[in-house]
Amino acid sequence: MKAGGLKRRVLLQGGSLALVLGVHQIARGASILAVRVWPAADYTRVTIESDVRLHSQQLVVGNPPRLAVDIEGIDLSSELRELVGKIKPGDPYINGLRVGQNAPKVVRIVFDLKQTVAPQVFSLAPIAAYKHRLVLDLYPEKAIDPMEALITERLRDAPRTSGSNDTSVASAPAVPPPATPPSGLAPDGGPPILVRPSPNVPAPRPVPTPVAPPVRPPVVATAPPPVQDPLGDLMAQQSMRPGPATPPPVVAENRPLPMPPSPPAAAPRPVTPPPPVAVARGGATTNRTDRIIIVALDPGHGGEDPGAIGPAGTREKDIVLQVAFRLRDRINASSINGNPMRAFLTRDADFFVPLGVRVQKARRVQADLFVSIHADAFTTPAARGASVFALSQSGASSSAARWLANKENDADKVGGVNVGNHEAQVQRALLDMSTTAQINDSLKLGGAMLGEIKGIGARLHKGQVEQAGFAVLKAPDIPSVLVETAFISNPEEEANLRRVQYQEDLADALMRGIQRYFAQNPPLARSRQL
Repeated sequence: MKAGGLKRRVLLQGGSLALVLGVHQIARGASILAVRVWPAADYTRVTIESDVRLHSQQLVVGNPPRLAVDIEGIDLSSELRELVGKIKPGDPYINGLRVGQNAPKVVRIVFDLKQTVAPQVFSLAPIAAYKHRLVLDLYPEKAIDPMEALITERLRDAPRTSGSNDTSVASAPAVPPPATPPSGLAPDGGPPILVRPSPNVPAPRPVPTPVAPPVRPPVVATAPPPVQDPLGDLMAQQSMRPGPATPPPVVAENRPLPMPPSPPAAAPRPVTPPPPVAVARGGATTNRTDRIIIVALDPGHGGEDPGAIGPAGTREKDIVLQVAFRLRDRINASSINGNPMRAFLTRDADFFVPLGVRVQKARRVQADLFVSIHADAFTTPAARGASVFALSQSGASSSAARWLANKENDADKVGGVNVGNHEAQVQRALLDMSTTAQINDSLKLGGAMLGEIKGIGARLHKGQVEQAGFAVLKAPDIPSVLVETAFISNPEEEANLRRVQYQEDLADALMRGIQRYFAQNPPLARSRQL
């Protein structure tokens, strides 16, 4: 018995040693698979993808503003060095970065910032095509109110529209997507896109808050020893403070996500509005803000989340953004009963916006309508046709609607949400029960759009508006619809979605649907709270 017990004890000890060595080996064997940077006016995201979970420490240093991130358990690799070249001059937050081996198995990345930021650093578990991801989101320290930005844009456009019958009014993304090469090849390695780039993309705008030229921190008169590391000293001091042994993954755990600016206007571009389009009369002044009819456009997915991908490699996030740009032009050139219309995009570039934040943005600008634009996909290429969906509180109208709602609601998992910081906002924004009146109005809007889509010769997947529990449609006070423009998984419909003319026809149809809805349901004569 004693011999048997000794053998069991030896085996247990050996197993524990193997487990320890296994974990150590995993840490030593961590390798970087890819690095990605998604700059936008809302925030800039840096993603580091690896085969195992990475652990990091971070510290914000001021004057000049910098963010230092130490990643443990890895060696400097060519993939990490690529980060330097991925920072673009138009990035609103990052001026440049340095990366180096700070200590054995510790790589340090120092971001030189254009302005003070509120960083969020967190990890994402593997999902879809992604392995482990370390995410660094750089938000502006002071949130920009989207309603204020929208009114400012309207006032800026007033001199061009007052007393003129010109219906060409266009606004452009605050921070454009990375420039597409002439070949049409997507800059992040995605498949070529045959649609022409949006003509509304201007040169990157300057950062809202000017930053003085970098001033180096004071140093002592004598030359410092080669091993001096001010950022490392500050990190060490911070790590010695009472607290958990392992620093938390999120820097600003309870900081609410800042609200983004709306896109500024670019040089006017002639557009052909669908008939009938009333020309806006009068305009806003610095002393009076007219009754702007706001339509929130929500291009689905973006950034880390490509959405559905067609057989030829077309990405849903690219197509729906193009359609949203074209619809925006038509809305901005239109009016309802003399009241000017304005489009507000929940995203105007290639970056990810959580579902709850999309709803929050629309509610903050007090949108009159909310239109989420998508391109459907199914497991077989035979599925085809456009669909329009509204919210349901009593279950989905069909099994297909339920399946699609579940798939779209998973977008946050792929795109990447800081759950600890985001959960409270989702609760506030989405747990408000939508009223029956909102759903009824949404069904009316969806019916008008569905009829117009059929009018351009597009095939309909279902002849009536379907309903399901889409998270992005849960604004309790805004008629909201989700438009699946086609099945991108169908080769024929994928080809249609890539054609400029088809995108123009879709935008015309959606615009006419919005006009038909307002013709029968005039917008409320309300005074907006600014």
